[in-house]
Amino acid sequence: MKRSYLTAILMVLVALAWIGSGLFASEPPPPAEDAAATTDEATTPTVLVRLSEARNREVVLSLFGRTEANRQVDLKAETEGRIVDLPVEKGTRVTAGTLLARLSMDDRQARLAEAQALLQQRQIEYQAAEELAEKSFRSKTKLAETRAALQSARAAVAAARLDIAQTSIEAPFDGVLDARPAELGAYVAIGDPVVTLVDPDPLLVVGEVGERDVRHLSVGDVATARLVSGEEVTGVIRYISVVAEAPTRTFQTELEVANPDHRLAVGITASLRLSLHTEQAHLLSPSALTLADDGRVGVRALDDDDRVIFLPVRIVDDTPDGMWVADLPERVRLIILGQEFVKAGQKVRAVTETEAL
Repeated sequence: MKRSYLTAILMVLVALAWIGSGLFASEPPPPAEDAAATTDEATTPTVLVRLSEARNREVVLSLFGRTEANRQVDLKAETEGRIVDLPVEKGTRVTAGTLLARLSMDDRQARLAEAQALLQQRQIEYQAAEELAEKSFRSKTKLAETRAALQSARAAVAAARLDIAQTSIEAPFDGVLDARPAELGAYVAIGDPVVTLVDPDPLLVVGEVGERDVRHLSVGDVATARLVSGEEVTGVIRYISVVAEAPTRTFQTELEVANPDHRLAVGITASLRLSLHTEQAHLLSPSALTLADDGRVGVRALDDDDRVIFLPVRIVDDTPDGMWVADLPERVRLIILGQEFVKAGQKVRAVTETEAL
């Protein structure tokens, strides 16, 4: 190839290279100040914030408990004998004085008659001894002996009558016959259970309150309870123990609930809600809570310079609407999104919920 051709081709390639470098050359770099601002804006994290204001919130203590009868008693035999009558069926409502069981009479009437006859004899003997003593024909010692014999005879008559009365077992209060451990024809000794009587009105909801919270409760306070069967009831605190249970350091508390129709069952699980006091609290989503490095529960918020701060909180109540927390300022800018990616002292760009829409 001729030298002139090579020279021409080389010049064309150089020209093309120069044209290409002009088309694809990058723009000149921005000034130093603009570059620094762009870098800071790109590295500053953005968080979503919400202005939260404290509100008065009733602090409620929730605890598990159980329902109990107002009164429950096992009526036991006070004399021995065979059961000859059980006139009331289980589950029947009865009033005080209703006959619940009767034992056989056996020879009790005969023993009463014997005791009464002996009493008459002792009365005659005492009257005669008294007349003789007045005339100094009988010593005071003999008079005292006949008086003692008379008193013994009277006691025997009273014991025989009491034994007869104890063959009838009656309801000591209004209630429901819940159980009959002894059946018709069974022989019972003194102390054997015969029937169980339960008074479910009012119903008691019993729970154990911790030593830190019991000071906020008083007899007469109104409280609510939700039974495992689904009913929600309202009652009045009628009893708070003054001595804590040694193993748990808790105080037994009884909520009295009206139960005139006996529809609320005894012995089932219940959840009590006891009002302790009212204080300022914030309502927020559980997702807004976070943990500090030392394990404290709290929230991350912003100060006036949009720097992150950690504020520990105390959980007051957990409701379907959110978590109520206390120990925060009256007004606080809470980080509700992005709090897990920033640290205390870090500068952030705050975006409100309105700006994010």
